[in-house]
Amino acid sequence: MTAILHPSTNLGPVSLRISNLAQSVRFYTEVVGLKMLRQHGRVAELTADGKQPLLIVEEVQDLVRPQTRTAGLYHFAILVPDRESLGLALANLIAHNIPVGQGDHLVSEALYINDPDGNGIEIYADRPQDTWKRDAKGEYVMTTDPVDVEGLLALSKDKEWYGLPEGTVIGHVHFHVSRLQDARAFYCDVLGFEVTAHYGDAALFISAGGYHHHIGLNVWAGRGIPNTPRSAAGIEDYSIVLPSHEELEAVTGRIREAGLQLEQRDGVWAVQDPSDIWIRLVVA
Repeated sequence: MTAILHPSTNLGPVSLRISNLAQSVRFYTEVVGLKMLRQHGRVAELTADGKQPLLIVEEVQDLVRPQTRTAGLYHFAILVPDRESLGLALANLIAHNIPVGQGDHLVSEALYINDPDGNGIEIYADRPQDTWKRDAKGEYVMTTDPVDVEGLLALSKDKEWYGLPEGTVIGHVHFHVSRLQDARAFYCDVLGFEVTAHYGDAALFISAGGYHHHIGLNVWAGRGIPNTPRSAAGIEDYSIVLPSHEELEAVTGRIREAGLQLEQRDGVWAVQDPSDIWIRLVVA
């Protein structure tokens, strides 16, 4: 089955399972810089623009910590509009004494943190797309070099932190998977993402419309590992935003043709990937 997603496809909100709603809301507002949009019961919707949810956190009682590494969330990635916004985010993380990992990936500059339940978060800014380079195979050249931390902090010097700015979106999601070939078959052959880069035989980056990656897939946690149980912290679902109902019909048609189960979740079609992560198929 060969298919290519519409180039206007992008990602929507991410939903996480967490252990303590008040603790997570405080972290995601004060440390990450999102704003409360609404709360209902044990669920909070957080936003950057004050209009649309970017992150949904749901408190699940008695979460367990798996005794082995599992397939599931590596990190979800919050894309800010520019380097100044990234510098302000970094300064705020430092002010809160948050341990920060970092990587200059050539196509982007990224900061890495964990939330109180260990869910991985990347906050990043893209470099201009006309500076992204491809190798002889046509794949994007990406690496992990040190970030120019001093340069980022210089951009934020003497500026006020008001949280993540309007224009902040979910840029990509990155998963530990059990079998890379199964993940590729689902995401590329069925859904229609295109391969943009490999890291040897252990990681794969895929996207729609020529972006460096909307989804990262890796076996760095081990091959053949079990999926993260729903009784543990992690990602519950995320949205793929399609540009039209015609594109939705094409994608759902391929899913059915592959013999996979579609379900209605909150009024939209959803399917599980090989790691049991729900994907909501939303029309923009």
